[in-house]
Amino acid sequence: MAERIKNLEKSWTSRSGDAKTKALETIQRMQVEKVPVNFNSVHIKSGLSKSYLYNEPEIRKFIEETRQNEGQSKRVWHEKYDKTSKSKNVVIDVKNRQIAKIEEENRKLRLEVELLRGMLYDKE
Repeated sequence: MAERIKNLEKSWTSRSGDAKTKALETIQRMQVEKVPVNFNSVHIKSGLSKSYLYNEPEIRKFIEETRQNEGQSKRVWHEKYDKTSKSKNVVIDVKNRQIAKIEEENRKLRLEVELLRGMLYDKE
């Protein structure tokens, strides 16, 4: 009887170790493939139960940390995108000022041409 219990315990520990290895490998593979890592996606990819993923502290911590890191990388991307948008607005403002300056210069030159035409007309 005691031998059966030892064999069962040995089987349980080996299956638990295999499941843990399978879960961690699945998470790492998902990171390489750039697939969002969460409990449901790991459950689907690895074939392990969600309750196992939630109840195993090491795996739970790894999934939560990975999810948090993914969220931070998305925030960094959005910050970069916002900076690009702001710099685009600055460029547009500079161009608008240049256009206004050129239009003013054009207006002054037109007046000058009219004046010169008038002077030519008076000479004839």
